[in-house]
Amino acid sequence: MTAIYINNLCFQYNNKKIFDNLSLTVQDKSKVGLIGANGAGKTTLFLSICGVLSPHQGEIKLFDKKIISHNFYPEIGLIFQNPDDQLFCPTVKDDIIFGAENLGFSPDIIEKKLQEVLHATGIEHLQNRIPHELSGGEKCMVAIASVLIMNPQIILYDEPSANLDLKARRRLINFLQSSSQTILISSHDLELILEVCDRVLVMNQGKIVADGNPREIMSNDDLMRENNLEIPPSLAR
Repeated sequence: MTAIYINNLCFQYNNKKIFDNLSLTVQDKSKVGLIGANGAGKTTLFLSICGVLSPHQGEIKLFDKKIISHNFYPEIGLIFQNPDDQLFCPTVKDDIIFGAENLGFSPDIIEKKLQEVLHATGIEHLQNRIPHELSGGEKCMVAIASVLIMNPQIILYDEPSANLDLKARRRLINFLQSSSQTILISSHDLELILEVCDRVLVMNQGKIVADGNPREIMSNDDLMRENNLEIPPSLAR
């Protein structure tokens, strides 16, 4: 089943083209990495898929449902690069259940799902804490839990390992490996992409210039160099 279908997507900021006839298909339950230098268009693509940005041309479908800009689609969730942009409630619990409450879930369902996502992300002990007092890794898992509780089928992760220490990064990788959703991960952490993803896309100036097996793509020295990337240390000859 096709989870994400993008056809001839065109988008520009002011007079600068970001995408020019970009097309992409992502299958359900797949784990796809999105890599490229800063300014390649990765975050803009994520915001377009979520319906936050309005493309000038082309179409985006989630499970064959056409995305109309500025509408909300519970099928998809976005994890921000900076969790402080996502967490704003007095307690961790309040932050996690905020989306479920706004979707109209009953209190019983919310409590059941709260316990499920707290367990899945390993943050049961944090639910009564104040979000801004948490570590970067803890905030990251709270942000993920706040999206998981809404039952998305697709989750977009924008630089999820940024500013995490080694222990928090390993917990995140283990979580992503066990994820049951379709996931797209935009990251400069190429070792994370290698461990988690079964497919990688290389973006440069709003175009997908390579698409395939992560180990094959990221071990291609010429390709990586041409797109301002380096071969991950574990693949370096």
